[in-house]
Amino acid sequence: MKVLVAVKRVVDYNVKVRVKSDGSGMDIANVKMSMNPFDEIAVEEAVRLKEANVVTEIVAVSCGVPQCQETLRTAMAIGADRATLVETDVELQPLAVAKLLKAVVDKEQPQLVILGKQAIDDDCNQTGQMLAALLDWPQATFASKVVIADGKAQVTREIDGGLETISLNLPAIVTTDLRLNEPRYVTLPNIMKAKKKPLETIKPADLGVDVSPRLKTLKVAEPAKRSAGIIVPDVATLVAKLKNEAKVI
Repeated sequence: MKVLVAVKRVVDYNVKVRVKSDGSGMDIANVKMSMNPFDEIAVEEAVRLKEANVVTEIVAVSCGVPQCQETLRTAMAIGADRATLVETDVELQPLAVAKLLKAVVDKEQPQLVILGKQAIDDDCNQTGQMLAALLDWPQATFASKVVIADGKAQVTREIDGGLETISLNLPAIVTTDLRLNEPRYVTLPNIMKAKKKPLETIKPADLGVDVSPRLKTLKVAEPAKRSAGIIVPDVATLVAKLKNEAKVI
């Protein structure tokens, strides 16, 4: 059984990003980049399935600039067998990524595709669902537990009301949530081994996909700073301020 795992290169979650002075986007110059945490969970889950002898091969895929190779090497250090980079300097939006992944899926023919539920840079939470729609495959989003058996995937999902368990026929799409697993620490020997694993680079044109942006960002701005709170002497004063100043009652 082959599993395809999509990974994205994002600003490291420990970094406080800043808006560019012209408001055109985020300033990521000289900023530490790393694998999207949800995608790291997806890679870890694929590796655990392989360790359980459910999966025979793990293919990591990333779409973006040449530096995404570093992210793919990290995925291979965690345990992916090989990787594919769809290289482009165009700003990729979720639909374009889904179309690129569909083309890679058509080429690789995996029985399972695992993605992070969302990326921490744009928080779109769209790519997995769009990919499922393009492939016409069943999907399970926000997965906190995945069991593969008898040609089916039994997935426990995190929903507003608690947990939901569904059964999917393979091939299928699964997007990972935080509580699915805890990714392993990448050791130096595995980092060295990852450098020798095959990494294929292709272009969107090779897959016949148009990745031109459909949406345009007009302006990016930081949230307004919150004013400091005050202490009121009694309930009557609080009610008066809520009514007359805040005008919420």
